[in-house]
Amino acid sequence: VPPSVGSMARGRAVQEGDESTFVCVFQFFVLCHGMLQLAQLLVSGYLKGSITTIEKRYGFSSQKSGLLAAFNEVGNTVLIVFVSFFGSRVHRPRCIGIGAMIASVGVFLIALPHFISNEYITDSNNNTKDNSSGLCKSPNISKQTCDQEKTDSHLGVYPILLLGQLLLGIGGVPIQPFGISYIDDYAEKRNSPFYLGILFAVTVIGPAFGYMMSSVLLRFYVDIDKMSSSYLNLKNDDPRWVGAWWLGFLMAATLLLLTSLPYLFFPRKMSREVYQKSNLFQSLQEIVEAPVEPSTEKMMEDKKPKSETKEEVSLTEFLKSFPKIVMRTLRNPIYLLVVLAQVNLAAMVAGLATFMGKFIERQFAQTASFSNMMMGGLNIPSAMLGIMAGGVILRKLGLTVRSSAAMCMVAVFVSIMFAIPLLFIGCPTNKVSAFAVILFTFVPRSSQQCSNACSCSDEAFNPVCGSDGVEFLSPCHAGCKTVIPDKEKGLNYMNCECVASTGSPGSAFPGPCGNKCSNRLIPFMILSSITCFVASLSHTTSFMMILRTVTPEDKSFALGIQFMLFRVLAFLPAPVLYGRAIDTACILWGKKCNKTTSCSYYDLDLFRHR
Repeated sequence: VPPSVGSMARGRAVQEGDESTFVCVFQFFVLCHGMLQLAQLLVSGYLKGSITTIEKRYGFSSQKSGLLAAFNEVGNTVLIVFVSFFGSRVHRPRCIGIGAMIASVGVFLIALPHFISNEYITDSNNNTKDNSSGLCKSPNISKQTCDQEKTDSHLGVYPILLLGQLLLGIGGVPIQPFGISYIDDYAEKRNSPFYLGILFAVTVIGPAFGYMMSSVLLRFYVDIDKMSSSYLNLKNDDPRWVGAWWLGFLMAATLLLLTSLPYLFFPRKMSREVYQKSNLFQSLQEIVEAPVEPSTEKMMEDKKPKSETKEEVSLTEFLKSFPKIVMRTLRNPIYLLVVLAQVNLAAMVAGLATFMGKFIERQFAQTASFSNMMMGGLNIPSAMLGIMAGGVILRKLGLTVRSSAAMCMVAVFVSIMFAIPLLFIGCPTNKVSAFAVILFTFVPRSSQQCSNACSCSDEAFNPVCGSDGVEFLSPCHAGCKTVIPDKEKGLNYMNCECVASTGSPGSAFPGPCGNKCSNRLIPFMILSSITCFVASLSHTTSFMMILRTVTPEDKSFALGIQFMLFRVLAFLPAPVLYGRAIDTACILWGKKCNKTTSCSYYDLDLFRHR
């Protein structure tokens, strides 16, 4: 073999080795970014799945819970404007890693209140061995515990949770835009949709995993690390049950931290990937190729020649020109109308994602664990299928802007038709003696008079159901004087003066009476899942309308403005407004140490119509 031929062969082998090494490193980056986005969005889903448990644990109103759920958008909204400026000027992998570390610190902070708070006190873990606590003429316990412990509000729990959410939002700013722009810059043009399609699928799957994880972990008691289960007389279907909400945040924070470490070792720049044809790869590419989120599209534009000229513009000049570009973009009527429609839809989604679990829990008397399973197992997958189906329809039919608008209008109209029956599928409010005179036509034996001699605490909350079908706040409020073990229900309260019965005093058993209409949950979930699917058909189509109606030089800014409007007009205010509306449906607020806590009972008809 001539020397020149041998050297050429060795050079070709070295080049092929370098290309294969690059492919491995680049695909490892894609894998790492998929795992990181999964961890980030898992936190989002888990927080929304456990928000009502945190609300019950620390006595927050729904409005405060909504603000907590949306507070990560504050840091994200403030800093996202600068992403379009910095683009490829910074070491993007390193920025992603540092941002993920900040986010993981924020998630650890969210779990911190559990470790600085005392044990969660209920009538159950305060009970005496003979279960006589809470009966008529029993000593008042709540006042003694208030003298012995500081309330959780004195420990600054809420500011700590807000700070954790703020850090989570700040740390999450560079993750999606920088990661996706990095992949799109160095991926081969035909492979880029495949990689971005994987990341897009992860953005939908992540929250579903979060809901499912909360469904599992909320079955464990909140103080599982502080007390033995042998001292606990509660079951997870008890209205006083509080699940181990903090456990999932520790797991998610650890996952965030671990997935952030590889980013510190990726290079600032790579050579472009060489396309390697593969039948399997092609088939997978066709399956997952899909449009991406607004921030994704925005950063994909950064690699075009126009962004190279922007690198010479100073930050001050960029900020000065930003308002002019905003006004020029908003003067586009199609863009403005489509974005406002998307904002309305996004606001509804943000509110429902935060409080739909609570709605199912209260309306159909289900546990928080079961409600989250319904959200993560039915509603979110239905939305994911709708988004994918919308992308397939758009691609197969090659819709124009006009036909895309018609498709969006039909999808939204049909989803409204499926959603209207949801206003009427629900359960009636339980008959509770504490507010029976206000809501119901019947007037039970006066709970105030028959339990006056019992010295019942106004703060007691240990619901029991009388044999007459009326619910009482505690055995004491029912006038029960004795308790005996029961094989089926655990306990049976006897000699209850306030329970209507013929002849002798009535009896009561632990727990709420229930509304006996849980069979309505199945049609509710079917209709809500169909609504999610149909409404999601407009997701991809509406994004494509924006991309086709703005000028090429303003495309990245148009998507950036859209993303910012989503944050400011939908993701930030919607959970707070939904929480406020839910609070107006509250009939009876809980009390602890003379302070108002979370709502104990809702007017379910008003709750449903809100």
